[in-house]
Amino acid sequence: MAINSRPTLRETLWCLAALALWLCVTVLFIGFRPEHVVMALVIAGMYFILPSTRRLTVALLPFIIFGISYDWMNLLPNYEVNPVDVQGLYETEKTLFGIASPEGVRLTPNEFWRLHTSGFMDFMAGVFYLCWVPLPIFFGLWLYFTGKKKPYLHFALVFLLVNLIGFAGYYIHPAAPPWYVALHGYEAVPGTPGDVAGLGAFDRMTGLGIFNALYARNANVFAAMPSLHSAYTFCAFIYALRAHSSTVWKIVLGVVTLGIWFTAVYTSHHYILDVMGGIACTLLGFVIFEYALMPIPPFRRFIDRYADYIR
Repeated sequence: MAINSRPTLRETLWCLAALALWLCVTVLFIGFRPEHVVMALVIAGMYFILPSTRRLTVALLPFIIFGISYDWMNLLPNYEVNPVDVQGLYETEKTLFGIASPEGVRLTPNEFWRLHTSGFMDFMAGVFYLCWVPLPIFFGLWLYFTGKKKPYLHFALVFLLVNLIGFAGYYIHPAAPPWYVALHGYEAVPGTPGDVAGLGAFDRMTGLGIFNALYARNANVFAAMPSLHSAYTFCAFIYALRAHSSTVWKIVLGVVTLGIWFTAVYTSHHYILDVMGGIACTLLGFVIFEYALMPIPPFRRFIDRYADYIR
């Protein structure tokens, strides 16, 4: 599909209306933050400046919608929809995966690793967790700029679908992370601030304060099940295999995925059950998109037109 040097009037109106709607809803119901305006200006600038940047903006829509959807969960906190699971998840984790201490006390894997930390694992935990969103996005951009537009589009849309499935899970089953039980016990208290937990060791070691800054802004700590940290690079790994990407990408994504799964438990940000939930979200999103939606002719034609547009 040919793309005009300038957007049509229809395209212009759609873009401006979508940005205006997003900003209005965000400002009215969540609150104004300068980065919202900056992001809107960047999106508009990229869309209007050149045909190549317009194609890229349209290609990045799944990631843009993901960011907006994540932010919009603040419109209705999940703990106002369903009761928060604090003790039940903790006890189930201990029953299924508990480790006996020398004193005969049964510990969750999180509690075990909290007693067996090391500087090397603390450092690598921080490195792995810093990759959870940037690395899949870089992988997607690599697919896009190396001409693999259709594999890129499949990956980006499945990435978005996996997030939407995970967000639905947060509302169906609000759940507290392991560090919450260690600090606050079994009572779910709305508005409890986020905590850096085991990732604080990386901040102290490096002096960067990255995770303290990230988790200080976590408005809802009861979104531990499923672990979407465990889903993102796994999703990218699947599409690295499907797109016959380089061995380097396969190795990097495979190692980082395993590292994130371990880190989630090691740092007490997630239970093993949460990690399994994140893996299930990825597999479910992949199967729904590739084997339920793509065989539908109208949907397949839509994807073909989308791929032609960004090509």
